[in-house]
Parts: sequence; C-alpha cells; structure tokens
Amino acid sequence: MALPQIASGEQWLAARRELLAREKELTRAHDLLNADRRRLPMVAVEKEYVFDGPGGRVGLPQLFEGRRQLVVQHFMFDPEWEDGCGSCTAAADELSVGLLEHLAARDTTFAAVSRAPLATIDGYRQRRGWTFPWYSSYGSAFNYDFHVTLDSSVAPVMFNYRDASELREAGLGWVTEQPGEQPGYSCFLRDGNEVFHTYSTFGRGTEQLGGGYAFLDMTALGRQEEWEEPRDRVSTARGAVPDFST
Repeated sequence: MALPQIASGEQWLAARRELLAREKELTRAHDLLNADRRRLPMVAVEKEYVFDGPGGRVGLPQLFEGRRQLVVQHFMFDPEWEDGCGSCTAAADELSVGLLEHLAARDTTFAAVSRAPLATIDGYRQRRGWTFPWYSSYGSAFNYDFHVTLDSSVAPVMFNYRDASELREAGLGWVTEQPGEQPGYSCFLRDGNEVFHTYSTFGRGTEQLGGGYAFLDMTALGRQEEWEEPRDRVSTARGAVPDFST
C-alpha cells in the first residue's frame, strides 16, 4: 500500500502552495463554466406530464411548489424492482433537511421522479426514512423524453447527448442494452404559467452536486476507487459504483 511521501513542514507548505495555485485556476475555470451553464438557452416544456404524488395526480408545474426553479433527481427505479437503485439511494441518503431548506430559501424546489408506481416508492421511502418530495412518472413519457429510461421501442436511444451509434463508438455500448434506467438530474425554470427545461446532466456529471465524493476528493486517500491516481493508495480499491455499500 503506497501512502503519501513523508516531508518536512516546509516541504509540505511549498507543495501545498503550488497545488493551491492550481486549485485557484480550477475555481476560476469552474466559475466561468457555471456562468456559461447559466447562459444556456432554455426550451419550453409543452407536453403535459402527469405524476402521482402524495396529494394525488399533479402536473410538472405543481412539482415547483410555488417556487421559480425545480431540480429533479431522475431516481432509477424500474416498475418491476422492489428497491431503488443503490447509487441513487446513496445520493438520496445525503440529502439533508437543511439542504432542502437552503434550496427553498433560493426559490428552488428539489424533487425525485421515478417510474416505479407510487405505492412502491412510498414503501421504499418509508424504509429509508426519507421525507423529500418523490413522484411517480409511471405511465408517463417523462423518463423517456428526458433520456433516463432507454427503450428503443418507445423512443430513440440517447444518453448523455449521444445516440446509440455514438455510444457504441465511444465504448459505451452497454448503455444501449435496453430497456434500462439511467441516473441524472434535470433543472427547470418557471416563468408565470410557463415551464422551461434549462439543464440536464448524466453519468459522472451527477457528481457535481457534492455529497460524499466532494469530501473524499479533498483527502489523501480520495474516493478509494480503482480508477484513481495515484494507484495503490489503499489496500483494497473499490469499483466506481457510488452506492457507498463498501
């Protein structure tokens, strides 16, 4: 097992200052990227989606709960499954009441949406002890239109802005094996009675929301996953599966 080199305080400080300069560059680049993300055009959501929620059947505007913005977690939960996706579950475990309150203070609502029937969702939520809003899109085209349920018999396969042929060329042919569920987040903006889609992210893009990975990325051992450099930092590296089961 290879641990960090041992250095004097002065050597560590010099190396840390060098890294700090690069961190500041990354922070500034990230700020510019965030600004460009905010400059993305938006698309009107004209289809009337219907969801099952605790208060009955509602449309997409009702998911905003009166606020201007909505962040949807596309929580992988096939109608045939008894339990939700492990990685999506890990992400949901890290949602605190405080986080949801902070979003609400900035006129933003968080909600999860899955294809599983509401009764299945509610049972799983109770077992996990969660309280955040979670809706069922069962029987709706919502998951297909936002490319988190992939089924070529329903809609052309596209994931992370690549069609089936592009996915295969990129070595991601396994994604095209369908039908199947994929994780992601989508952002919406409400202007009066109109709803607009402003942003969606999939794959590793979901990591930008923080959680355990954001903390682990600051540590010497990192995420302790097989793909990370430097290698051999831990005796048993984990797979790149963010369910935190090990």
